[in-house]
Amino acid sequence: IPMSFVKRILLCAAALWMLPAPAAERADTAVSFVICDSGHDVYELEGHAALHVTLPDGHDAAVHWGLFDFDAPGFVWRFALGETDYLCGAIPATYALSGYDGRRVVEQQLNLSQTQAQQVRDLLVENARPENATYRYKFVSDNCATRPRDIIECALGDSLTYHPAASAKLTYRDMMHNYNGNYAWSRFGIDLALGCDLDTAITYRQQMFAPVVLEKALAKATVKRADGSVVPLVGATEVLVDGSEEGLVAPPTPWYATPLFVALVLLALALALTVRDCRRRKVSRWFDTLVFAAYALWGCVIFFLVFVSTHECTSPNYNALWLHPAYLLLAVLPWVAKARKVLTALHIINFVWLTASAVLLATGVLSQELLLSFYVLMAVPMVRSFNYLYIHRLCNHEVVK
Repeated sequence: IPMSFVKRILLCAAALWMLPAPAAERADTAVSFVICDSGHDVYELEGHAALHVTLPDGHDAAVHWGLFDFDAPGFVWRFALGETDYLCGAIPATYALSGYDGRRVVEQQLNLSQTQAQQVRDLLVENARPENATYRYKFVSDNCATRPRDIIECALGDSLTYHPAASAKLTYRDMMHNYNGNYAWSRFGIDLALGCDLDTAITYRQQMFAPVVLEKALAKATVKRADGSVVPLVGATEVLVDGSEEGLVAPPTPWYATPLFVALVLLALALALTVRDCRRRKVSRWFDTLVFAAYALWGCVIFFLVFVSTHECTSPNYNALWLHPAYLLLAVLPWVAKARKVLTALHIINFVWLTASAVLLATGVLSQELLLSFYVLMAVPMVRSFNYLYIHRLCNHEVVK
């Protein structure tokens, strides 16, 4: 949520409402989770979470950790570097529901003692202070769902128990695929940019990075009272906005507009030109330049994410094996007559390197899940390197312009 100056004023005002009151006025403080279901846009697919605190004097506020200042100097560049500084903010609960039309919003009232509720409130006030409000957002380990969960855990300590259902082990990538299944290009981009750390099995608690999972976890959790009794963490659930899932999540991407279809078209074109080149015994240098230059450009992006950016789960990323800046040499050298031997050596290295990478990734020796479209795209430069070598090594023919 980008913040303007007016929004900052509202955040500060709401935070002041929540400043600790005298002990005599702190009875009957209520705390609840507010969780919003998936929305239509990509950044809304996993939902959103906030803590709702109601004070004895009638004031209440929704505190959440999904704010960022788009107008901050160098925001885009810092975001690319991985300096994703988000903010904790408090806004009146009435305003918190705006913008969620059509999305189901649920409030889970928590069974907390007054001591625990007041501790949650004090922790939230401390989080919302200007000197503490900024935090480094991480999309799977430190986000709008994990932050409020951690505060509840801090207040409840060992008295809180989660009750995971017996299920197959999941990875972060499995969960992301579940939510972006209809968004083929979003899935493509995420799988391209994020590396093998996304493929490790995660615990039930780690799965709560997704607010929609957190909602279910809270509903099953229990709290042990001081007297030894065990009660559900969630005392009551209220549907604040009775949204329908219909129309919120986009329909599946048509098959002819998916990354896999685009990759197959590119491979088909590469194969057709390769057959044509082999029959004519001429290399279509213009095509190789376009393809290898495009791969080099995307390789620069991958290498930036791996070696420069501090974004979570971007390094190590085995996509860098087949998508790298070195393709630029294969794009330029076909036009340099004196570079014939160097170009031949590079094509040999490229073909062997890509073949080995594909085998290691497909067999699981390198443990990173790749989409089928990635293997198809990997085949394109392999085919073109084979084409060059077949014409200029096996057939022993000269390059014809």
